[in-house]
Amino acid sequence: MDDRTINNLREALEVSPDNIPLRLHLAESLRQAQRLEEAEEEYEIILQYQSEPKARLGLALISYKQRNYSKAIVILESLIADGSKDLDTHLFYTRSLVRSNDTEQAVEAYQELLRLHPDFADAELDKELRMPSSTTYAEYDEDDEFDDFEDGYNDANIFIEKPEINFDQVGGMETVKREIDLKIVQPLLHPEIYKAYGKKIGGGILLYGPPGCGKTYIAKATAGQINAKFISLSLNDILDMWIGNSEKNLHRIFEVARENTPCILFIDEIDALGASRSDMKQSAGKNLINQFLQELDGISNDNEGLLILGATNMPWHLDTAFRRPGRFDRILFVPPPDEKAREGIFDLKLNGKPVKDVDSLTLAKKSQEYSGADIEAVIDIAIESKLEEAISAGIPQPLTTKDLTKALKKHKPSTKEWFVTAKNFAIYANESGLYDDILTYLKLKK
Repeated sequence: MDDRTINNLREALEVSPDNIPLRLHLAESLRQAQRLEEAEEEYEIILQYQSEPKARLGLALISYKQRNYSKAIVILESLIADGSKDLDTHLFYTRSLVRSNDTEQAVEAYQELLRLHPDFADAELDKELRMPSSTTYAEYDEDDEFDDFEDGYNDANIFIEKPEINFDQVGGMETVKREIDLKIVQPLLHPEIYKAYGKKIGGGILLYGPPGCGKTYIAKATAGQINAKFISLSLNDILDMWIGNSEKNLHRIFEVARENTPCILFIDEIDALGASRSDMKQSAGKNLINQFLQELDGISNDNEGLLILGATNMPWHLDTAFRRPGRFDRILFVPPPDEKAREGIFDLKLNGKPVKDVDSLTLAKKSQEYSGADIEAVIDIAIESKLEEAISAGIPQPLTTKDLTKALKKHKPSTKEWFVTAKNFAIYANESGLYDDILTYLKLKK
């Protein structure tokens, strides 16, 4: 608006100084012309006479422009408390909170803004308050999104079970079972001996190895071995699309586990949660890792009786802070199942299916380096080759050793690709001897 119009408004006010709508028009015109100090003066004159919402909003916008965010927040909060649903009121309230580094309250304010104005979008606020879209998140139903946030993390979402399997049902894996027995099982059976040496009952073990080799199964068997409760988590159970809420989810999960000791908290694909902080550009990811480390340390909470098992296919991506004493201080290699274990897997996976004279031992000998998931895939291939014959005959046709041997030739072990990468780390990035077990398995070290 040009100076001539503003001057005309001023002249009109001299004639009618109590005309609030006219003074408000002048204040708005001055603000739009970036004459902020003059506009601020007019707004304050109006507010001496009445609590005009537009004048309060204008004064807040000027305060925001002048970077006086605390003043803007006070004014905008009062407008919201009076029931304002105005977009600018909620938008600049959220922006002021962001500028004041009050992220938690800014997230809540942005949630409320989007609830009132669902079609609104702001790239800057999305960047500041939402997790980046390139990260893996739990899927949200659009209609339930805000209810989920307002209700917080519901304990009902945390599935606690009592596994019925134990080490007797785990074929092979003797080294892994022995280490877990020493670290987890025995302390619970002989707590007085461990406490005499100042050893806590609890702690963490990190299981690593190629995918599909039974890391989750051994974790469940561990819980069954000590008659403990078992909570299994993946990254999607923790991550939330809003900054700061993931840390709350993680803390609440640990709290539930602490309330149900003895309890094994199993975290699958922990490398996605505990990636190296030096590799992260987003501070939100670093904050989540720091929260995780605090939970592991049990600084503010007692972790006695809380046993944490983490599983990863890529231990080289984990932040080194995870491997400090008291956290994941035991790191165990879970190799592909040995011959005895493979025989047991064939028997287990073929149980209940039509078979005839299947020699599981022969199949186990021919499936070296195959993971449990690979063996399941082999059986599926064999079944598919039998389906056409079964449909023609009108009755299921039994699987034979020959059928499964043919299927083995069609499906190569998926672990080989993993070992190519692991071998490089074991040879060239193994100063601490962390990956010696890989070298031993590959017969590159005695």
